[in-house]
Amino acid sequence: MNTYGVLAIIILIAFAGFLAASESALTSISRVLIEELESKRGGHLLKKYSLQPSRYLNVILLVRKICELTATAILALMMLHVYSSAQAMVLTVVIMVILPYVVIGVGPRTLGRQQPHKWARAGIYVAYGLAFLLGPVTKLLIAIGNAITPGKGFRSGPFTNEAELRDLVDQAHERGLVESDEHEMINSVFELGDTLVRELMVHRTDMVWIEKDKTLRQALSLALRSGYSRIPVVGENLDNIIGIAYVKDLAKRALDHHDAETTERVELLMRPAVFVPEIKIAAELLKEMQRDQIHLAIVVDEYGGTAGIITIEDIIEEIVGEIADEFDDGVEAFVWLSEDKARAKATLHIEDLADEIKVEFSKEDTDDVDTIGGLMAQKLGRVPIAGSTISMHGWSITSERPIGRRRRISSVIIERLNDGAGEDHE
Repeated sequence: MNTYGVLAIIILIAFAGFLAASESALTSISRVLIEELESKRGGHLLKKYSLQPSRYLNVILLVRKICELTATAILALMMLHVYSSAQAMVLTVVIMVILPYVVIGVGPRTLGRQQPHKWARAGIYVAYGLAFLLGPVTKLLIAIGNAITPGKGFRSGPFTNEAELRDLVDQAHERGLVESDEHEMINSVFELGDTLVRELMVHRTDMVWIEKDKTLRQALSLALRSGYSRIPVVGENLDNIIGIAYVKDLAKRALDHHDAETTERVELLMRPAVFVPEIKIAAELLKEMQRDQIHLAIVVDEYGGTAGIITIEDIIEEIVGEIADEFDDGVEAFVWLSEDKARAKATLHIEDLADEIKVEFSKEDTDDVDTIGGLMAQKLGRVPIAGSTISMHGWSITSERPIGRRRRISSVIIERLNDGAGEDHE
């Protein structure tokens, strides 16, 4: 075999391996480590890399591919002088699959990730020089690739994107560097950029609201029973929300002027409501709510009707998980407290309730609802809060305390009525 050809292949593969190690180190190095290395050799170039990583990574990838393909071509020409074309092709493919995989794909990449500070500082000089010489070439090739690819493409190339960052996080999790809950939280942050407000909002059927002509006493009572500190104020109907009542405003007014508690209406103390479309991206809304110091927003559908409400906590829960209530000590599905009194979960199916208390609900009673909580909401015409009561078939059903940040009713008390079936009431 040609000695110069073998030497050229060794040099090309070795350089490609160096580039692979540099690429691995540069994609693994953190901004914190770059800040620490800024005062050392190569630190100022690493700082430039952190500001525009795609410029350097793209040219590294291009040159590495050039080295691999050139080595493959040289090996093929050498093989043709010794073997037949078929044998030469097979041997070239086998050698250039195994050799780059081990020498470029596994070894250097492992070293680059194990010691990113060393390989990154060495590799950034080469990457900087290559970017200076071949930068226009990579931009041209990326432009050509984007032109023949469906969609708008990526101006800086598809080689450094969210998918690669997610892959790094997954690998860190698999190696035990990132805990399971941290891994889930990081992925939730990524997904928040694709999540619409309507996926996180409290739907209108679960909203607690108050009419504008209610007194401060009635509003404070509703706030204490529901557990909410901000309550939407409605005008003619739920699609006409005219403001937000803050408990602190109501309480301050009632404390300063005791007679106002029964004489003044909620609409006099309400604050302006903020409206957002249901198709807005949740991550964008979170930034706006932080910037404008907004805690609660009204979500509207495409027709301008009220679709629900959303708070900062609703968005944060998408990242950190559900925020549990400290008093949520668990409730059994159904338990008799006495011969005529029982406690049940609000999520208990109506058919199971019927079996327990030996009554038969009509189809009209259970139309479009499945649970006790749904039955109460249907009969009351609004979301049940603590103390809400309905009476039917000789039994009264009273909602107990709410749980969780969204203050959903956890359980209900079911009692037998002495005077038979009564009317639904709250």
